[in-house]
Amino acid sequence: MGDFLKTQNSFSCGEVSPEFYATDNVNGVSRLENVDVLHSGALKRRPGLRKIRNISDNSILIPFEINESEKYLLVVYQNYIDVFCNDEKLTAVASPWTADMLDKLQYVQKFNKIYFVHPDFQPMVLTKDASGFDLDGFSFSEIPFMKFDDAIGITISMSNSDYNNRYAYFTTNQSFWTDDCVGEKLYVNGNVWIIAEKQSATKVHVHTNSDFSIPGSPISDWYESAFSAKRGWPATVSFHQNRLVFGGTKSAPNNIWMSRVGDYNNFDVGEGLDDDAIYMTLLSSQHHQICNIVSSDKMQILTSKGEWAVSSSPLTPTNINIRQHTSVGSITTRYLPPQKIEGATVFISASGKSIRELDLDALGENYNANDLCSWSGHLMQSPISIAYNQNNHQLFVVMNDGYMAVLNKYSNTEISAWARYVTDGKFKYVSVFNNQTYVVVKRGNNSILEKFDYDCLNDSGSYDFSYTISAFPMIVNNHSPKKIRLRKISLRLLNTKTVFVNGYRMEIDNEYYAAGSNGFSGDLSMNLLGYQMDTIKPLWTLSSSEQLPATILSVTTDGWFLI
Repeated sequence: MGDFLKTQNSFSCGEVSPEFYATDNVNGVSRLENVDVLHSGALKRRPGLRKIRNISDNSILIPFEINESEKYLLVVYQNYIDVFCNDEKLTAVASPWTADMLDKLQYVQKFNKIYFVHPDFQPMVLTKDASGFDLDGFSFSEIPFMKFDDAIGITISMSNSDYNNRYAYFTTNQSFWTDDCVGEKLYVNGNVWIIAEKQSATKVHVHTNSDFSIPGSPISDWYESAFSAKRGWPATVSFHQNRLVFGGTKSAPNNIWMSRVGDYNNFDVGEGLDDDAIYMTLLSSQHHQICNIVSSDKMQILTSKGEWAVSSSPLTPTNINIRQHTSVGSITTRYLPPQKIEGATVFISASGKSIRELDLDALGENYNANDLCSWSGHLMQSPISIAYNQNNHQLFVVMNDGYMAVLNKYSNTEISAWARYVTDGKFKYVSVFNNQTYVVVKRGNNSILEKFDYDCLNDSGSYDFSYTISAFPMIVNNHSPKKIRLRKISLRLLNTKTVFVNGYRMEIDNEYYAAGSNGFSGDLSMNLLGYQMDTIKPLWTLSSSEQLPATILSVTTDGWFLI
């Protein structure tokens, strides 16, 4: 038998997975629900949620911040975009995207425009100008052309059309044309052609805007537009070194196209001058689907099988240094945008079971993909949305089950602590706009747009929530005790109005419950008699279902144990 007196004044590891329950000196807990970990390592009840308004199901949220005076939140749903400013709806814009397309809708902003891409739909551009908001199809001044693998060995025989002298027939030496080729552009015999009609699997009717001549033999050196209904559209989009970057179509999943410098609609590779467009392919023995392109000190390319980087600066057609650094991979089934956190790129792994931090080593040459969930992997269960609030140092990850895993990360004080948020309903989407965290919550039959607000003590004005903090199982002198008696527990509190210990209320003087009071700050103690034989269970649990603030700075336990 022996005595113990233990103080935990840091919860820097947050909620820790059960596989670590035999580990000593862990600055974590076994359960951390509806609680934030502060930069000091202390714990604070999470803010409540302020209701903004009911919205359509399956909505996604996109911030659109043009300057300090023009900041908009876009709510994108079935065939529409609602534009919000100061939490009020300004207008609605019709869109071509159905609800089942939104999971893969990617976007990037440049000045007063947002560029949208989807692998099954032509790129679109939302523009805000003096007349309002307008969504139009992206217009290529010069579209890129390429030779696809299944077109190798296909020859085209040209013949005159009886329509007029700008039309012709293209006949291939084997079946090649499909119904979705109509509208596709081809580069044949020095001209750009558009397929006007498919007549058979080997013959199409085409037209051009230039004069042409009929060659005397079949043509093998011809090219298709890189993007079309047949070949697919860009799946990813970004900007890097003042170039618009498209990546990964269904027919060319490992290809990247970069516009001319400053000319975002022009993808003509030209003569390979420094400012000409760039075309590159990721060369690997594995099949790589490009999932995300991130502009950082280097251009980072996240694929289904690994993480690549283009280190060239400036990046030109003749100066491309590209290689694979790590082999984690990213999710391909939906768009989960990588987040920039303290200079690193944070992304969800292909397995969906970890969140990785892509960061350069000390020499600045090689990237590592460290696991941010190493202590708390049990919280990663089918992520469906992610966003980082730089102002609060919090990474929010919505899970398919409806809860949110929240990472509180402060590198300067070595805090990397996960907790979980739950509410009366299901979290469906999260986004950060104007330094505030917005969520879509499904409550009953309603989808509601809400935002976190410390002035709110409950959720959406009518939904109460509890917080829970449960101790990590005790290890004493590297041994697991068989029996524990807790004689006394002491809490150091800050601005607190409610806390229960193992279901018993800590008594706080009535004066601290007054509306104008910040709450109690100081030390409170409670004597707890009794034994605990199942020592893997928490020795103590702090909780409250009262809608009042609570901040716990430290927990001190006094008792004895048997091994």
